Amino acid sequence: MKGTKRPIQAVSTWVRRQPPKVKAFLAVIAGMAALAFLRVVVHDHDSLFVAAEAVHAAGISALIYKLTKEKSCAGLSLKSQELTAMFLAARLYCSFVMEYDIHTLLDLATLATTIWVIYMMRFKLNSSYMDDKDNFAHYYVVIPCALLSLAIHPSTQHHIFNRICWAFCVYLEAVSVLPQLHVMQNTKIVEPFTAHYVFALGVARFLSCAHWVLQTFVTIMSKGGLPALALFLLKAVVVRMFSEDSLCFVSPQE
Repeated sequence: MKGTKRPIQAVSTWVRRQPPKVKAFLAVIAGMAALAFLRVVVHDHDSLFVAAEAVHAAGISALIYKLTKEKSCAGLSLKSQELTAMFLAARLYCSFVMEYDIHTLLDLATLATTIWVIYMMRFKLNSSYMDDKDNFAHYYVVIPCALLSLAIHPSTQHHIFNRICWAFCVYLEAVSVLPQLHVMQNTKIVEPFTAHYVFALGVARFLSCAHWVLQTFVTIMSKGGLPALALFLLKAVVVRMFSEDSLCFVSPQE
């Protein structure tokens, strides 16, 4: 087993030692390769969304276990949970008015559990909440996502408001984990359940982004802007996944 682990550990160590620009470039290359692989292997793109929701549910399960068993929300970002609830609510609305299917039920279940987590952090476990560390303002991500959705949104037959709302939830989903990463950087300590949750979020965001990108290429006849936007979203999500993966191995300071 040791022999099989050494190459992976060597690559992981080499990547962590690279400057941010090199990491970003490697992240984009890896993301594009993964996207091409999914395009060939996965024929039903909706299964990517279901897989993303399943991974997100696994992360939420680890989070619920931490809150119920340890009776503590230390190291968790309430702002990330609120942003998650925000984009889920927007996507749930879009699912109701645009296409009522399995996506709607999955989003409803995820939103319900996220609201429960917010309730626990705000009222039941407020004494363990690190308010001073969770200082990433909502408007840093909400306002740019709103402006971007006004400028660039899908060109489908749906009402303009619904198309803008859908674009907004896609953009907000891609950056909703930033407050959580900010808390992890501030505390310099990553607890196991928090690390598992954030890693699950990274995987779920990638699968969700891959679903959106592939659906865009297949179902929307764009004029050139949407493919570029899709590549931008993919880059943003994959770079963030690299950041999350690195932070998941941070050990407590002695």
